[in-house]
Amino acid sequence: MTLIIVTMLILAYVLIATGHLTGVNKAAIAMFLGTVGWVVYVCWGADFVADQHPQDYQEWLNGAVPTSETVKLFIYNNVFLNYVGKAAAIVMFLLATMSIVEILNNNGCFDFITEWIRTRNSKRLLWTITIATFILSANLDNLTTATMMLVIMHNILQNSRQRMLVGSAIVLAANAGGSFTVIGDPIGLILWDGGAVTASRFSAYLLIPALVAWIIPTILINRQLPDRLDTAWNPSPYRGDDTRLNRWQRVVMLIVGIGGLWFIPTFHNITKLAPFLGALCVLSVLWVVNEAFNRKLMNADQMAQRRIPRALQYGAIQQMLFVMGIMLGMGVVTETGVWSDVAAWFDTYVHDIWLLGILAGMLSSVVDSFTIAISNISLYTLGGGALGTNGAYWSVVAYTTAIGGCLLTIGSISGLALMKMEHVQLGWYVKHMTPKVLLGWIIGFIILWLEMNMFYVI
Repeated sequence: MTLIIVTMLILAYVLIATGHLTGVNKAAIAMFLGTVGWVVYVCWGADFVADQHPQDYQEWLNGAVPTSETVKLFIYNNVFLNYVGKAAAIVMFLLATMSIVEILNNNGCFDFITEWIRTRNSKRLLWTITIATFILSANLDNLTTATMMLVIMHNILQNSRQRMLVGSAIVLAANAGGSFTVIGDPIGLILWDGGAVTASRFSAYLLIPALVAWIIPTILINRQLPDRLDTAWNPSPYRGDDTRLNRWQRVVMLIVGIGGLWFIPTFHNITKLAPFLGALCVLSVLWVVNEAFNRKLMNADQMAQRRIPRALQYGAIQQMLFVMGIMLGMGVVTETGVWSDVAAWFDTYVHDIWLLGILAGMLSSVVDSFTIAISNISLYTLGGGALGTNGAYWSVVAYTTAIGGCLLTIGSISGLALMKMEHVQLGWYVKHMTPKVLLGWIIGFIILWLEMNMFYVI
């Protein structure tokens, strides 16, 4: 049965990596792995429990006669729900942050970005839109930020080749920006929630490597753009009578939404409660502010005409299902003991976290950055040295997979969104973007190595 579960995992890797060819959504693959994997596990639960949890099972029985029914109950209460709780905490955080973005966007709070980048100068437009993406993705979900900025860019630029170049820079800025904070990317959130990193130290490790990995390719992309871009500036979209807020109200909502997310690490440090509770608290406050500002207009007959409704909505649902499925799938593989065997093999024949990081980054570009990152995290448990709190291993995995996922468009959900929206072909991306991203990734990796060796104990 372990072989069957591992085979399912490998097939899931292959199907996720080839999703752009087969047309099968990676969220569906992840959910299949997460659900069927646990079904297979529980059907032969007695063997797995005897191997992985013999003492806990005997204590749980408390003298009762072991049966197939008690094994299933033990697995459900003591094993399965533990992984469900971890996955649900991440999904709830994503749900809260994406809802915050939706409220802010529906009220025109991000129209300031369009006003800021109102130019035909290629250098100014490229850097302003990617700077905004980098900053927003560090505080919001990187997929949500990338999707939003791609839509803004699509409405501005008229030339398809220029959109592909600027869109690629947006995806890179979103993934790089999300990689250096614990709330900008699901992997950072998982590490933080699991006690592997602290928010301030994690950002201190990864800020400069993330900046380098974003800035160097963006400089090279800028050289491929003409001095003047083909732009079209439309008036601000009509959002319906129920969302016509004035400028100061939109600024207040933006401060409440983004500022509240900044407070989440402090909330977690003070209360020790799950970060998603802080995110839900911010969402509730923003929701109240939204209704207070729109109290006279809530019953308007006309619906708001949103700029990014379904692209963001459906992408958000898919990402949440994907994260849930992958985390449940990795949980069942962990419970078979396979990851412990793989980790032992790496410790014997590789025994170098930096080589593991390079391997993880390369695999991320082909399979999926989140899938490979959570696989590497599942290999080891929190310990000492490089595997201790704020240990080098966790930062290496977070950086290499986040930026490595940008080496190909199929390596991240943001990249797949770019492929759909701008019809970017994989061959074009490999020719024009992969070498640039690879250069930034390598230099950022070297800087991370220097940081760890010069300032921190590995």
